[in-house]
Amino acid sequence: QGCAQKYIVKNYFYYYLFKFSAALGEEVFYITFLPFTYWNIDHSVSRRMIIIWSIVMYIGQVSKDILKWPRPLSPPVVKLEMRTDAEYGMPSTHAMAATAISFSFLIATTNQYKYPFELGLVAAFVFSTLVCLSRLYTGMHTVLDVIGGALISAVLLVLLYPAWDTIDHLLLTSPFCPLLSIVVPLVLCYNYPKLDYYSPTRGDTTTILGAGAGATVGFWLNNQYAEPAYSSENLQLGFPLITSKMLVVVLARFFVGIFIVLLTRRLMKSVVLGMLGYRYKFPIGDLEARRRLEVEVPYKFITYSSVGFSATVLVPLLHGLLGLM
Repeated sequence: QGCAQKYIVKNYFYYYLFKFSAALGEEVFYITFLPFTYWNIDHSVSRRMIIIWSIVMYIGQVSKDILKWPRPLSPPVVKLEMRTDAEYGMPSTHAMAATAISFSFLIATTNQYKYPFELGLVAAFVFSTLVCLSRLYTGMHTVLDVIGGALISAVLLVLLYPAWDTIDHLLLTSPFCPLLSIVVPLVLCYNYPKLDYYSPTRGDTTTILGAGAGATVGFWLNNQYAEPAYSSENLQLGFPLITSKMLVVVLARFFVGIFIVLLTRRLMKSVVLGMLGYRYKFPIGDLEARRRLEVEVPYKFITYSSVGFSATVLVPLLHGLLGLM
């Protein structure tokens, strides 16, 4: 299962299209697009997407390890990815994330901006479809896995939409928000379904819930103490980014923000792993030790909650200091 298959690429257009599309459902996309919407588009849109993404991904990851449906057999399929091969297949969390992010973005921005709804609907459909098809092309999922993932996300969006405003209001105003934002995800991570062998799903789930928890605490703090500086009117540029000056500001915000986010991730990984290695007496490079529950959960959770907090609090502060607000 861990051996890479040899294959010959006969159509480079499809190969690179679907390899790129597959990346739209991975960490590199989440860590860039979700913060980008917070820094450059609209706080409320970003908050809704991050909350929906966290809920949808947790349900998807847990469902995999409860259902335990295997991925497609190879052969006959050719698998172009090996990193996630240890995970189960149903449902496709790529399909779930793509559906949740694209359509929650559509719904949230429709309420905030005036643009052709049909255009947004087509864009959301194309985005989610490309990600779904990439999972078939790379051999990582069956058609049923992909359809199941997309349908689960659609149902969750329908169920959660009526409560969007209520959830958002509570996250911004409730005095219990910071405590619950940390405690609830940690409880879920420590009580993740147990498997007979190691799978990266628990670590990935901890990463997602940690990032969501850090961001949620940041939302609450900004609303409590920095609302005048980070109000929607101050931050949002909206869709008609037509001037070169606006484009420069957007790019500057993005690159400054991504630098801080990646630096935070790098530093926190080193610090947290070092502390856990000292506590549990293992070298930092020991992969098996890092997979243990008492190491993996705090390591991933602290690291990525710091990333979420940095993206929503530290980066906007730096933007203000640099005159990018």
